Amino acid sequence: MDKLKGKVAIITGASQGMGASHAKLFIAEGAKVVITDINADKGEKYAKELGENALFIKQDVASESDWKNVVDTTVDKFGKLDILVNNAGITVAKSLFDVSVDDYEKIFKINQLSVFLGTKYAAQAMKEQKQGSIVNISSLNGLVGGAIGYTDTKFAVRGFTKAAALELAHYGIRVNSIHPGVISTPMIHQGGTEDKVAQFAKMIPIQRIAEPEEVSKMVLFVASDDASYSTGSEFVIDGGISAQ
Repeated sequence: MDKLKGKVAIITGASQGMGASHAKLFIAEGAKVVITDINADKGEKYAKELGENALFIKQDVASESDWKNVVDTTVDKFGKLDILVNNAGITVAKSLFDVSVDDYEKIFKINQLSVFLGTKYAAQAMKEQKQGSIVNISSLNGLVGGAIGYTDTKFAVRGFTKAAALELAHYGIRVNSIHPGVISTPMIHQGGTEDKVAQFAKMIPIQRIAEPEEVSKMVLFVASDDASYSTGSEFVIDGGISAQ
């Protein structure tokens, strides 16, 4: 259990759902983890549960000044930054005709702008040590169509990942995207969607939705030195949906 021994990681949106699962596994594998979230109460409580190797910082991932603070605080506290997991994300369960400009801008800022800002400031810290791993959580909807706003931004994360991987490779910084399918998180259970999720699960070749821990194991691999020759790549974890 030491795949990340001596590593320092930042994970956004980590007070619940997949981000919380990633943070728990990273710490179990020997990392020191900075968890960030807009929800300070949940974040601080979860950091205490994780123990001395976790630090919570309140963050609006769409804020450039917040990103500067998170990266600077991480380096000041732990001496370096090895891994960034851009995990924070939202969706809005509305049709094209009902999505407002405010809705769309909010999705863009949290899902897409945050990945740009996080990569920019994390890479500035990582290039000084000539190594690093940035993991951008996209989605199955970064490969195939889905909800308006969510799909658009997740395709953008996929493209940005490839562009950043090419630019940062000579600094020893790897940038990859992960594309989860339907995962049991608060996001997919919003608005009483349980019946729809259950029906959709029947269409998945593996016949079930995934647990967050299953995605975390993929994130661990991509973030770790085990994936040392992978950059600009897409790692799909969708139960076989995209193979149909």
